[in-house]
Amino acid sequence: MSITSLPSASTAADPPETVALQDSELTVVGRRHPWRWAGVAVVLVLLAMFVHGLITNPGWEWPTFFQFFTTRTIFSALGVTIRLTVYGTVLGFALGAVIASMRLSRSPFLQVVSWGYIWAFRSIPLIVQLLFWFNLAYLYQELSLGIPFGPEFVHFSTNNLFGPLGAAVLGLALHQAAYAAEIIRGGIISVDAGQLEAAAALGIPRLRQFFRIVLPQAMRSILPNAANEVISLFKGTSIVSVMAIPELFYQVQVIYGRNSRVVPLLMVATVWYIVLTTLLSIAQFYVERYFARGTTRELPPTPIQRVRRGWRALQLKARAA
Repeated sequence: MSITSLPSASTAADPPETVALQDSELTVVGRRHPWRWAGVAVVLVLLAMFVHGLITNPGWEWPTFFQFFTTRTIFSALGVTIRLTVYGTVLGFALGAVIASMRLSRSPFLQVVSWGYIWAFRSIPLIVQLLFWFNLAYLYQELSLGIPFGPEFVHFSTNNLFGPLGAAVLGLALHQAAYAAEIIRGGIISVDAGQLEAAAALGIPRLRQFFRIVLPQAMRSILPNAANEVISLFKGTSIVSVMAIPELFYQVQVIYGRNSRVVPLLMVATVWYIVLTTLLSIAQFYVERYFARGTTRELPPTPIQRVRRGWRALQLKARAA
């Protein structure tokens, strides 16, 4: 008779042995995103339909578009638009910086004056401000310098004070300054006050504290909003067409008022606005990237760097295949 030995209790209670696998033996399964691909397909189909409509719909009148897109009149009007944007931006942000410093000062008088300026110019529509400066001579035929409510020493006529272009620049700059002041103030107060306290404890002068500590950090908050305002001002220059200033939108209106080709002429203005807005957005990206130094270990790659990395990855895959 044979006797079969039963396993001991300790052996039966032991867990089964696990075999450790190497990383090369593991099967890697990529995460699937079916809805992402469905969304991509829907967007591509809609984009293809839109492009197909642009090409096949005769209402766009592309021959007329290309006829006027690069004419001397359009380029001249585009130059006026760019000048209005540059002058309004420079003067507006310069005055806005002064108003922001007044709001941040400890003087109640300066705070009230700056708050009143911002309240007034943000409350009045831009077109009303432009028309007011354009018709200043109607309200005040002469301006003078002297003692208030007393003798006047210098008189000058407002008819020759500034022309339509000067009135437009003045109106755009004063309007822009109210918004720029709040953008700059918001960026400055976003910096932690503890850093200024630490800098003061180290004996760093206040002017150097502002330019070396506060301003570089505040620019990270100021730049996105400031870029939005510049782009908004660039497109908002079309409103000065009410003053018969030959900027881009006004010249387009003049041309399609003569030949009745409304749609292609509006597309001329639209494409130029898109082109210059794109250039401003690219400039914004590189300026933000410059001020992002020190906040991240590695700066975000530029579009050119991304294209190079993608091309190198494709080359490596082709060699491996």
